[in-house]
Amino acid sequence: MDSFSGILVEAIGLILSWDPDVIEIIVLSLRVTLTAVAAACLIGLPLGAIVGAFQFPMRTGVIIAMNTLMGLPPVVVGLLVYLMLSASGPMGVLGLLYTPTAMIVAQTILVTPIVAALTRQVIEDLNSEYAEQFASLGVGPFDRVLALLWDARYSLLTVALAGFGRAVAEVGAVIIVGGNINHVTRVMTTTIALETSKGNLQLALALGLILLTIAVIVNGLLMAIRGTATRAAYV
Repeated sequence: MDSFSGILVEAIGLILSWDPDVIEIIVLSLRVTLTAVAAACLIGLPLGAIVGAFQFPMRTGVIIAMNTLMGLPPVVVGLLVYLMLSASGPMGVLGLLYTPTAMIVAQTILVTPIVAALTRQVIEDLNSEYAEQFASLGVGPFDRVLALLWDARYSLLTVALAGFGRAVAEVGAVIIVGGNINHVTRVMTTTIALETSKGNLQLALALGLILLTIAVIVNGLLMAIRGTATRAAYV
C-alpha cells in the first residue's frame, strides 16, 4: 500500500490538474445538492414561517413532527423514495429511478424538515419581539409572514447553508435511489465510498479534500452572514 504522503500528493495532483472525472463528479454533486436545497427552501421557509408566526390547533404536534423529521435516517428515506419510483411503485411510470432527479427528491425530503424546523424557531422568536407592533399596526397574516421573512433574511440564509451542508455530505439515500452510475449519478460522497472499497484512495482522498474545502467555505459564509446580521441590528 502506498504511504499516506504519497496518496495525498497524488490526490492534490488530481485536484490541481482539473481531472475531467473529478470535475464531472463535483459538478453533478453541486447541481443535485443546490437544486435540492432550493426546493427544500421553497417548501420549508414558508412552512416554518407559518408555524412560527401563528397559533392554531395541533400546532405543538406539528412542531414535534418537524423536529422529529429532522433526524430522518437517510437510508430509510432512500428506501421509501426507491419504493415510490421503482417500476412497481406509484410513480414508476415516470422512470426517475437511478437518475439525478431521484437523488434530488431524496435530498429534498431530508433537507426540508431541517429548513422548516430551523425557520420556525427563527420566526417564532422574531414574531414574539414584534407582536405588539404588528397588533398596533393591524398587519394582516400574509404581510406579517413577509415582514418576518424579510427581517430574518440573514438568519434564514444560515438556515439554507445548514441545509446545504447536510445535503452535500449525504450518501445513504442518494446511493439507494441513484445507483452510483458512472457519468450519470456518481457524486462525491458515493464515489468516495466506492473508490475506497476498490483501493483507489487517491481519487477518494481528492474528493474528500474537496468536501472538506466546501465545509470550510460554508462555515466561513455562516460566520460572515452572522457578522453582517449583527452589524445590521445595530444600524
